Formats: sequence, C-alpha cells, structure tokens
Amino acid sequence: MIELKNLTKQFGDFTAVRDLNLKIETGEFFGLLGPNGAGKTTTISMLSTVLLPSSGEILINGKPLTRRNSVEKQKLSVVTQEYSMRMDMNMDQVMEYQGRLYYMPLKAIREKTEELLSFTGLTKHRKRTVRKLSGGMKRRLMVCRALLTEPEILLLDEPTAGMDPIARRQMWNLLRQLNEKDLTIILTTHYIDEAQSLCDRVAFIDGGELNTIDTPQNLIDRLGIYAIDETSDKTLKSKYFHDRAEAIDYLSKADSNAAMRNTTLEDVFIETVGKHL
Repeated sequence: MIELKNLTKQFGDFTAVRDLNLKIETGEFFGLLGPNGAGKTTTISMLSTVLLPSSGEILINGKPLTRRNSVEKQKLSVVTQEYSMRMDMNMDQVMEYQGRLYYMPLKAIREKTEELLSFTGLTKHRKRTVRKLSGGMKRRLMVCRALLTEPEILLLDEPTAGMDPIARRQMWNLLRQLNEKDLTIILTTHYIDEAQSLCDRVAFIDGGELNTIDTPQNLIDRLGIYAIDETSDKTLKSKYFHDRAEAIDYLSKADSNAAMRNTTLEDVFIETVGKHL
C-alpha cells in the first residue's frame, strides 16, 4: 500500500501540492487527473524522490519513502513525460546501461532484456538506435527500462503523450497485462478516456488539492449516465440524466442540433474541475 499523508510541496511562495492525502492499494491501477499546473507531475516527482516534500510524508507498506531508504526506493520505477534516453544507443545498450546503474549482473540484465523486449514486441527492432524509433516504440522501450529492476510500483507520467491512436491502444494493452501481474500502477494523463479505460480509481487534483476520488463508473453514475449535447451559436452545452426515459423525453423537445450519448469520465472531469478554467 502507498500512503500520502498531508503531502505538501512549495516552491517559494507557490504551493504546487497542498495537504494531499491518498491511499493506493497494492495491485491497484490508480489515475491522477487534473488540468495543467494542477500538481500531478509534482506528486509523481515526490513519489519518485526526484523532489522532496516540503512537509508530509509518503509511506510504502507503512515504511517512510526517502532518498536514503534504498530498500523502499527500489520498489518504484518511473516513466517520465520526456524521452530520457541517449539517441545514439540501441535497445540492448539502453537496457544494459540501466541495469549497470543498479549494479545488476550482466547475465541478469541480458535475460531480463530478452524477456521484456519480447513481451513488448520490440525484439526485431532491438538494433535500431533510439533516434530511429517511432514515438510508440520509444515509449515501450522506456517501460521496458523501468521494468528491468522488477519494481513493485510503476509511476507513469503522461506515458502516451504524442502517440497515434493505434500506438496508444497498444500501450493500454501492455499496461493492462502488467497490472494483471499485480504491479501497482500510478498514472497521470490528459487523455481522460485513457483513465476511464484503465484505472480502478481516479483522483481529480485541482490547484494542488484533492478534489474528488472514486471509481470512474461511480463518478459517471453520480453525474448521470445519459448525456444530451445541444449545439447553438457554435456553443456546446451538455445536460445529464440518470433515467433514460427522462433523457429521451428531453431530447424529443430539443431542437435538431441535439444528440444523446453515454456520459464519459471526461464529462465528469469538465463538470468537476473544468468549469472555472
């Protein structure tokens, strides 16, 4: 279990994360959602110990996570937004370099590399340098690198940013398979459909503070599972209903520019934290 207790991060007079309290269960796929500047990446950076909290603490199975606590720190691995790999290295070299940073035996590095490249479908591309890989391949290689040390917790900061739809779905399938192996995954993403498809629970963060936390379906149910979109003067307005008959009745009285659909987590996000943006 991961516990964030009154986690706060300040940069001078600016508070990026304020008194964040969360519990994330072992094996859970958990999403951190929020607008730009909400504090998502700062939270991931504190979880990865790249940043130290101004106050509060992070516990892994009841033990404090610090830069000095190498046992707990080694349980985590992170995939960042940026491509943090040398462009002139091929896949084998990227993996070996990572393994040597963690003092892994060369035999273990090569065995694990073989397993991970096969698992992610990258084996036949292994001799390409990073600069010659597609965006989707680079992302998958970063996941391979993060898994090399067999972490218990995987931190993903915008892992599908810039991917085409096919590559995104391939990454989704990969992450589902990893989560099925009881790997705890914490995801930040601006693709709300991604969080709806993948996450067991999501937390909305706004202005560095926790706004809402629940399962995607519970949040949708609370807003209303049916949505009516009405377009007028190039403005889109949506109205939500819990009862299908009520939604149909409303639609029958609306003008021709109205349409009915299922409510999504993105609707909940906009209604919850997007109205003031």
